[in-house]
Formats: sequence, C-alpha cells, structure tokens
Amino acid sequence: MITKLNHVSVFVLDQDSAYDFYVNKLGFQVHTDAAMGPGMRWLTVCPPEQPDLEISLMAISAGMMFNDESAAQMRELVSKGTFGFGVFECNDLVATYEELKAKGVHFKKAPKQEFYGFEALFVDDSGNWFSLGQKK
Repeated sequence: MITKLNHVSVFVLDQDSAYDFYVNKLGFQVHTDAAMGPGMRWLTVCPPEQPDLEISLMAISAGMMFNDESAAQMRELVSKGTFGFGVFECNDLVATYEELKAKGVHFKKAPKQEFYGFEALFVDDSGNWFSLGQKK
C-alpha cells in the first residue's frame, strides 16, 4: 500500500534561477543540491513546514529524459505557462500575497474568494503557474 508522496518534479528552464526564486522569493529550504554527473544536478527544495515533500527543480535538457527535439518542445511549453501547475497553501493569503509581490513574484490573479476557497495565482521564473490558497 502506498503511504505518501515524498518527491515531485517541477520542470525549470534554469536551475540557478529557479534556486533563487524558490529559496529567496518563496522562502523554501534547500534539501539537496548535488552534482549528478557531467552537466547534471539534483536540486530539491521543501516548503519550510513540509520538509518531507521534496520538490525537484528539474532542468529541461537533452539526456536521460529528453532528446534535443523534445527538450526544445518542453522548454517552449513550460515558458508559455502551459505545462506546470501546483497548489500551495498559506495561513494568511493577503499577507503572503503582499510579501511575495514585494519580492518580485508575478501574480496572474490577486487574492479572490472563489466558490472553492480563497486563492491567488502566481507564476515561477520558468512560467509554471501555481494556486496559492489560505488554510481554512
């Protein structure tokens, strides 16, 4: 029986830039930052209150997962904001929205009460978009 998910991948255009975004803007903690052979890097971050969930910031490059053509297609999809999606939560959406906005995080939607909850939408530096909701 599966008991939990402990890793998830977010495809990023540049791992150094993603490191800066997720650590310095979102406030995540680096769990692992290790070389994985020539030109490869295993970079994972965690939300501060959820250290057992590692978000792997996966570079899109030709190699194990992609050939040159599929890597180029994937970079295009991610940069257009048509690929990545996730849902994060916080304790105070308005305060978190203002804090992240002041750090340069681009929001596609300001905090708004929806039928399913209170949420805002933002994008990372690669084009992946995320919902940010307030805990009930």
